Amino acid sequence: MVVNPLLERLQLTFDLHEAGKDLMRQNLLRRHPHETPEQIEERLIRWLETRPGAEHGDCPGTPR
Repeated sequence: MVVNPLLERLQLTFDLHEAGKDLMRQNLLRRHPHETPEQIEERLIRWLETRPGAEHGDCPGTPR
């Protein structure tokens, strides 16, 4: 079976994104053990939207 290397890379990207979210969720749970799962998800979403250190994207150039 021939596997498309671009599809493999795309799947890896999605898998890494999910792993990163899981790691941050665990980090938030450790920092805020008193919060509900819903509050942790809200924090995770805010973190994803602001991404400290990457406010204007991940690389130089015009944000799109």
